[in-house]
Amino acid sequence: MNAHDATVRLPASALSGIAAGPEPFVPDCAPAALPSARFHIEWAVVRSSRESAERLLKTRYGWRGYHAVGLPRDQTADRMTLTATDGRETLGTITVGMDGASGLAAAETFPEEIAALRAAGRRLCEFSKLAAEPSAGGKRLLATLFHVAYLVAHRIRAADTLVMEVNPRHVGFYCRLLGARVIGGPRLNRAVNAPAVLLRIDFADVAAEIATFGGRPELAASCRSLYPLALSRVEEERMVASLMDAQTPGSMSIN
Repeated sequence: MNAHDATVRLPASALSGIAAGPEPFVPDCAPAALPSARFHIEWAVVRSSRESAERLLKTRYGWRGYHAVGLPRDQTADRMTLTATDGRETLGTITVGMDGASGLAAAETFPEEIAALRAAGRRLCEFSKLAAEPSAGGKRLLATLFHVAYLVAHRIRAADTLVMEVNPRHVGFYCRLLGARVIGGPRLNRAVNAPAVLLRIDFADVAAEIATFGGRPELAASCRSLYPLALSRVEEERMVASLMDAQTPGSMSIN
């Protein structure tokens, strides 16, 4: 994976299926990527990995006043946390939540909007608890985490629509860089006692953007989007194969 120097290590137990945590999805990336940065993506199932991700979340969210942020207590078929690590420390993390038996956290603050999407037959998921170490690859790290989370939710779990709760201050970031659109809010998210806006991204649009721009970092500045920093088509297919292979013991990585 020359363009990204990233690998994925995913245990079989994590792919049997995220209701994400309630705190808003807050962007946290540096303005420039570090092309030489190397990291791999893995599930936060090992205690040391979870503790490292927890420290990163508390550091990156705490100074904004979000002191109750933490990873889901249990990693389940519908609630999974991905981390980016250099082998020594967690550089980034994101939690993927599927609309399973426990539902979506976003439904607590935006029940009408989530109900309408379900009634329309949309297969929903939500991403939350995004954090990235600013010095560890910036937008490229963020783009890779988002891309792998998208692969898990869409290519593996067949979700077609992503919802995210974000602070109103960060709406422009997600609309500009990921093509999100506002479908609800602002309202008070009582879990964190902070305002939140509900965003929607259709995975069909994500697939089209990645097909056009993925693996072309030279276009990142001109198109003002994260998608050129995502995986290329070849890298994506290799990642999907690794995700699928991870459902059987002994095949957990991609190089």
